[in-house]
Amino acid sequence: MRIRSLLNKDREKIKDILSATDMFTDEEINVAMELIDEFLEKGEASGYEIYTAVNEDDESIGYICFGKRPLTIATYDIYWIAVDPCYQGNGIGKSLIKFTEQKIKEKGGMLILVETSSQEKYQRTISFYNACGYTEVARIRDFYKPTDDLIIFAKYI
Repeated sequence: MRIRSLLNKDREKIKDILSATDMFTDEEINVAMELIDEFLEKGEASGYEIYTAVNEDDESIGYICFGKRPLTIATYDIYWIAVDPCYQGNGIGKSLIKFTEQKIKEKGGMLILVETSSQEKYQRTISFYNACGYTEVARIRDFYKPTDDLIIFAKYI
C-alpha cells in the first residue's frame, strides 16, 4: 500500500468505496464527489487536498480529504476519510490519518478538527478517531436531527 495524490482515474472507485461502506447517504456521497471534482479541476487552489491509498495495482482502496480552515492561521479540517470495506482493519485508515497529519505539520498546521455523527453506526468511527489520538472537544445535541449529535474531535500536532 502506498499513498498518492488523487487522480481523475480514481474518481469512480472512490465513489464506489463511499457507497460500499454503507455509512453515507446518497446526498452525503454527492457532497463528497463535489469536493473531489473541485479538487480534480483546481488542485490545491480548490482549498482541498485529497490523497488516496492504493494497492499494488495502483487501485484506490481508501482516501482522505482535508483542508485549511478559512480565517485561521494553523487549523485544518479532515472533511472525508473512507476505506474500502474489503481492506478495513488493516491499518489503511490510520496510515491515511498519519500521512495527513504529517502533510499538515509540514504546512505549519497545529490543530486538526474532524466531525462525525453520534448515530450508532458511527461508533466504530468514533473509536477510530480516539485510537488515532483525537479527543472529543465539542458535542452539539440534535445537530443533524433529533438524537443525532454533531461530535467534533481535535488533535494538536
